[in-house]
Amino acid sequence: MFIKDIWFDVKAVQSRDPAARNGLEVLLLYQGIHALIWHRAAHWFYERHMYFIARLISQTARFFTQIEIHPGAKLGRGVLIDHGSGVVIGETAVVGDFCTIYQGVTLGGVGNQKGKRHPTLGNYVTVGAGAKILGAFEVGDHCTIAANAVLLKPLEDNITAAGVPARAVKKDGVPVAKAEQAWADAKAFRAAQQQIEEMREDVERLKERL
Repeated sequence: MFIKDIWFDVKAVQSRDPAARNGLEVLLLYQGIHALIWHRAAHWFYERHMYFIARLISQTARFFTQIEIHPGAKLGRGVLIDHGSGVVIGETAVVGDFCTIYQGVTLGGVGNQKGKRHPTLGNYVTVGAGAKILGAFEVGDHCTIAANAVLLKPLEDNITAAGVPARAVKKDGVPVAKAEQAWADAKAFRAAQQQIEEMREDVERLKERL
């Protein structure tokens, strides 16, 4: 399973990074892959309650890669950590399959309470450089978080979020303002249809009386 997960990670880099020439180059020279290899080893020890060894591995990985992934974090298959310097992924964070994380990203917690306190990313999520996702909430599948955004609340599937604090700017690839206008137009159309139907019923009742 460990080798298969690493293979998925290598293939993810090859498929999404145009600078990647071959699998051997990715495996030997990409610090994002090195961080994932170290993390998967550390996570194995963490799940077996060997916390000191797990943390030792993760801190060693941090020293060499400049990427800090807590051994308790759960990472799916095909994850791409591109460039990677300054990435921080907290203990209770969950990263789904085939996510892309750029340099300077933080998947962090708020407060000092125990338990779940870091975000959960769905599958095929892209997090832009310098973005911060803070808190114990879910980000849906196929979402995109813009560079330097600060996301503090959940997102549905297929949302693009930007800003500080981040808000939805696209839904299913359509700008939110246009989507909201289309929804408003549809609502107005339905209301007009209902009024026409009520007027038709009134006319029918008048005919019956006459």
